[in-house]
Amino acid sequence: MTEGQHLAQFNIARIRYPLDDPRMKEFVDNVARVNGLAEGIEGFVWRLQDDSGNAMNIKVYDDPRVLPNLTVWENVEALERFVWKTVHSRFYGRRDEWFEHIETPLVLWHVPADHRPTMQEGVDRLEHLKAHGPSDHAFGWDRIPAAQLWKTARCGAASEHAA
Repeated sequence: MTEGQHLAQFNIARIRYPLDDPRMKEFVDNVARVNGLAEGIEGFVWRLQDDSGNAMNIKVYDDPRVLPNLTVWENVEALERFVWKTVHSRFYGRRDEWFEHIETPLVLWHVPADHRPTMQEGVDRLEHLKAHGPSDHAFGWDRIPAAQLWKTARCGAASEHAA
């Protein structure tokens, strides 16, 4: 990453059950906690949210079961710390209880430090990654040499979920 750039992250998750279903309660009850944790990590810059304080009510892909997550970080180390070294990793490890498998749920890209990406930008980057594979325009963890935690701390996962 060059000087004056940050790292944008967009991921999606398709819920197995409605958010008010008792099987989703533990996930839903902890969204604010996990979001607050992200905001407290050194290197966190911004996250997409609506008036509710989260993005779970923001519709993406014309599918009310798809939950988006769009964030900006100063660097990959900050994002990795949040994903793999906080309580987020415990929820990530249980993602199969709440979410269906999505083949390519995550995309990363560099943005100018003052840029806040839109939901459409996140969707476009994810679709570009799926259609064309990793490039400077859209990539996954494996395209960032400084990213190391994802290799060993993925809760035994074989994919790049970050729900």
